[in-house]
Amino acid sequence: MEKTKKKNKGYVNPKLVKAISFYIISTCIILSVIASILAIWQYADPDVFWRLIATFVVIGLGSAVFAFVNGVFGSDE
Repeated sequence: MEKTKKKNKGYVNPKLVKAISFYIISTCIILSVIASILAIWQYADPDVFWRLIATFVVIGLGSAVFAFVNGVFGSDE
């Protein structure tokens, strides 16, 4: 039996999109942890802290949604 390798679909290279999304989301998580620590130790204003967290969440979710949409709506060519 010959196995046929299923080709990933996506307008942009799916492996590249997944790798970049992973690094973006990981960076957002790390920066959120750092911002949280700074807020706990009162080195950051609470208003700045919540804006940082919201920004990291939006960037992380945006990259995850892009990776998902790239995989769903790409072509099988």
